[in-house]
Amino acid sequence: MRKTTVAVALSLGMLAVSAPVAPAAAAPGHPRECATPSIDRLQQWLASGEGTTVPATGSLLVPVRGGARYTAKVTFLNDEWHVVVVWLGNEFEAEADLSESAGFRLTYSATDDLYVQLRPASHWSGGAQWVTRIPSTHGRMVTRFFSFRPQAWTALPELGTPAHSFESAISEARGLVFVGKTANELEFRGLRVNRYTPPCR
Repeated sequence: MRKTTVAVALSLGMLAVSAPVAPAAAAPGHPRECATPSIDRLQQWLASGEGTTVPATGSLLVPVRGGARYTAKVTFLNDEWHVVVVWLGNEFEAEADLSESAGFRLTYSATDDLYVQLRPASHWSGGAQWVTRIPSTHGRMVTRFFSFRPQAWTALPELGTPAHSFESAISEARGLVFVGKTANELEFRGLRVNRYTPPCR
């Protein structure tokens, strides 16, 4: 597979979630949601158009509980690489220094294994990224913690060895990019990064 097949097009910078709603009430100890659709203040959950997915492009966010809260749903079809993007700063040009963060807590369901890439601003494009495995939940909704310890992240030989260090990736993180090569039914209900609060846009 060419490295470029998992690069996210810069045209995604023009995509935005619309339809403003009243922010959901915050749980104790957590910031309020954004005025526009978000999950843990992350507003941009995007299908990149790479790989056969439903939806094919655009936002994955759909309302639940009468529209006060949102979930992100996507289906990967066929045995090919698929790409789903979450912008940590809620816009393409934003980046976050996560070097003091212990990791992130993900609430999700998946019918097969997949990976998440930590993509930095300076090496955004291409599949040669640092990844950690997101295990299948066999369709059950679970919450799991994924560490930012360097030992927990690796490279996928099929996608190539990153030209940058993990330390540089975490200090200028632009997005978490979910990738998988198999058919998969995915739903995301929570993504909280330790010691980081996304800015609403």
